[in-house]
Amino acid sequence: MGDSPIRILSVGTALPGPPVDTARLAECFGMDQLWRQWVDTFIGTRTRYLSVDLASGEVRHDLADLGESAATQALARSGISAEEIDVMVLGTATPDTLMPATVNVIADRLRIDGVPTFQLQSGCSGAVQAFDVASALLATGRHRTALVIGGDVIAKHYNVKADLSALPPSELVNYLLFGDGAGAAVLTAGDRPGAPVVRSVLTRLSGLDRRPGQTLRWYGLADRDSAEAPASEDYKAIEELVPVLAEEVAEELLDDLGWDRGEVDYLLPPQLSVTMTEKIAKRLDFPRATEISCVGDTGNNGNALLFFQLDRLLREMTMPSRAIAVAIESSKWIRSGLALERV
Repeated sequence: MGDSPIRILSVGTALPGPPVDTARLAECFGMDQLWRQWVDTFIGTRTRYLSVDLASGEVRHDLADLGESAATQALARSGISAEEIDVMVLGTATPDTLMPATVNVIADRLRIDGVPTFQLQSGCSGAVQAFDVASALLATGRHRTALVIGGDVIAKHYNVKADLSALPPSELVNYLLFGDGAGAAVLTAGDRPGAPVVRSVLTRLSGLDRRPGQTLRWYGLADRDSAEAPASEDYKAIEELVPVLAEEVAEELLDDLGWDRGEVDYLLPPQLSVTMTEKIAKRLDFPRATEISCVGDTGNNGNALLFFQLDRLLREMTMPSRAIAVAIESSKWIRSGLALERV
């Protein structure tokens, strides 16, 4: 990744509160005890954080709010001021508006100006893609410090008056899996002993001839009354394909670096749901790696997930040690991952 290693100085995270447990969801949507038991058994998510007020439908936090909070925390932890940021990248599937780009709204709030800014439109792999772009720019030597942000506010698509008992599984699952949040990281090409080094970043489109596993529509005046659901997904396809793509990511990262599975100390697996994450981690089979997962408590908050995992990793990561992170985007199937090392 160039002559100067790219290091992660800090991570910050932000959640809209308070946490919403499955019992609260069931209460709001009039679902019975059997429904709650089904969620606990087949999804496993205990709580999620939603930007929408379930009682009124009011959206109380947007992506810019959460991104600003996460970035402010990351900057404070890094010891880097906003004025020292040379480049800024945001990965999201749910920007607040088509224009202006949410990355630029966040930059304005942080008083960052006069630098390149990029916004990448992607599902759960968008955070890794943001790392990829930022790391590549830092490796050129033209930039020294980058602010990378990832997040999603999915609950704005919720219909709080929906009758969940009448929804098909492709729509119902969105109310169960997802939450909202944002994360940020400060990267540098400068020397900071002890800070984890980004050894490899991988992003690969893997959607040739594959039907989308997830669709998120953005309605305008012409089609806002469409009968199509704003969000739907083929959970069976996701359940079948994500573990396969995750294994491909892990194999490619290991081959690229010449690492053995037994040399990896920490695994950050894809965070679809508790039950899916458990299956994927078992399939990846890193024999001595500590699993870093958060989805049971945060819900699947899209591009924020990696940052919540990294936040915990940075607190726990011993020296020396190695970590592998994997993220899969299921809309048109992007496999992605990071390899980190603390030396």
